[in-house]
Amino acid sequence: MLSQSTIDIVKSTAPLIAEAGPSMTAHFYDRMFKHHPELKDVFNLTHQDTGRQREALFNAVYGYAANIDNIEVLLPVVEKIAQKHTSFNITAAQYDIVGTHLLATIDELMSPGQAVLDAWAEAYGLLATIFINREEEIYQQNEQETGGWRGTREFKVIEKTPESNVITSFVFEPTDGQGVIGYKPGQYIGIYLNSDKLANQEIRQYSLSDAPNGKTYRISVKREDQGVASNHIHNEIQVGDTVQLAAPAGDFFFTSESDKPITLISAGVGLTPMLAILESIKDTHNANIHWLHATENTERHAFAKTVSDYAEQQENLTQQIWYKDQQGLMDLNEVNSIDWQATDFYLCGPVEFMQFIAKQLIEKQVPEANIHYECFGPHKVL
Repeated sequence: MLSQSTIDIVKSTAPLIAEAGPSMTAHFYDRMFKHHPELKDVFNLTHQDTGRQREALFNAVYGYAANIDNIEVLLPVVEKIAQKHTSFNITAAQYDIVGTHLLATIDELMSPGQAVLDAWAEAYGLLATIFINREEEIYQQNEQETGGWRGTREFKVIEKTPESNVITSFVFEPTDGQGVIGYKPGQYIGIYLNSDKLANQEIRQYSLSDAPNGKTYRISVKREDQGVASNHIHNEIQVGDTVQLAAPAGDFFFTSESDKPITLISAGVGLTPMLAILESIKDTHNANIHWLHATENTERHAFAKTVSDYAEQQENLTQQIWYKDQQGLMDLNEVNSIDWQATDFYLCGPVEFMQFIAKQLIEKQVPEANIHYECFGPHKVL
């Protein structure tokens, strides 16, 4: 437990963190990468360039400081970050590195004095311990379950299938011939990319896009215009190639009871975790299932026939599609037969899309507890 003086000091300096803004995290990352360039093989440098990772870290640091006297409030955020960290195989030693450069950043930018630095060191040490312990639990659980492993494991690409003009699916099976650990539909898997054509190792997380089968994993990757990893995957990875994968992870997954209506809402490649959910429950879910999807046009519409076939086969499954070049943006007022207050909603897509949908759901008085969502990349609150 933290001393009261530490709590008081950290809370009192939280406004300084807010005032420093993302410039503090920019300084932190620049400093850390200068002293530990090997960490460029761990961090997503694309998110560094766009500022998304720096914004996420700033929000996390400020959120911790502001709520340091009520750690329970932070536990959902801790779980989300811990799950993501396990797909990067983050170690306790790396927490030490982060702590060193975080404290140095506070000192260099704010010169708050030794008492403040000592308080932040104590506070960071507690938070790091919470993360390290939770991540070790996840590592051990993955290692001990049937088909599980710790670290990375070699897989071979056995299928490569275009799903639209921007999305391609890849199916992986382990080269050791053994089974694979299961996962909860909605979770993702970490893929490690190493090549002479890449400046650094690139680690990415992609949602698993089919139901667990104990033998293989499938991801469906969108080619991003400036995406270092996605373009490498599309252009360079072929059937027969091998890659290293981390075990499935993620705190977003299907949790609804079989007798509760659900609505799966997605845009673009955000349909991938929704498809995993749909394929996992379509034969056993007793209540109504609504599939609502938005995309640019027919050429970008992945898995269109797959979902249409399911809708024809399942009496309780209804789908509705919005093509931006024809119908415009998704308007939930155009959707019929949903009991808005009694339904669980699962969302995935660009943050702006999910914010747009969440606003509509709130206007329809959907309980906040019934709205579940996943952000690709650094997390944001809707």
